[in-house]
Amino acid sequence: MSTVSKWMSWEGGIDLTAVTSPDLQMPNVIVHLGRMVNTPVGNSPSGMIFWQPDTNAMPLVFGFVGTDAKVGAYFGPAIFAGTPFEAAPVLNASIDIRISENSAYAKCVTGDYTFEVEMSEFSEPYLIDRKPSAMPPFHQQGVEMHAKKATLKVNGQAINIIIPPAGISGGPASVVSPNGVYAR
Repeated sequence: MSTVSKWMSWEGGIDLTAVTSPDLQMPNVIVHLGRMVNTPVGNSPSGMIFWQPDTNAMPLVFGFVGTDAKVGAYFGPAIFAGTPFEAAPVLNASIDIRISENSAYAKCVTGDYTFEVEMSEFSEPYLIDRKPSAMPPFHQQGVEMHAKKATLKVNGQAINIIIPPAGISGGPASVVSPNGVYAR
């Protein structure tokens, strides 16, 4: 029997991983948000943003985002330990997520940046039970719907994105997740 010492769960998740050029090997866009994220240290709208439009320069936005810094500070060392996100900064942000039967919309405002993701053309919902790997190094369980169509705007400007077949979670790179849990 294995014990769970670190965990987070969410309701109303939006997860987009993409590249802005077909020659990129690694994603330069990650918008991973939850309408409500629950942790042992508190609950708040939270997530992660990685935005590096120029891959030869530092990311313009990189960190855990949300309305509660204590919750944001939990993610790196507790959930993402051993990954490039372990020491990511915590950024104050507002998060608005709306999910309906046919579409999903997420807006995250942090610093001088506004990220908007719209998703549609969902698959039927399915259960996930992914085992830990090098990335991500935690158990994942929950409900997902693959979004076959996704768009991104940054500061109101539409960004041309290419969505790879798999994202950082090991599943599709554009999903709506009504609920789920990460555990270590």
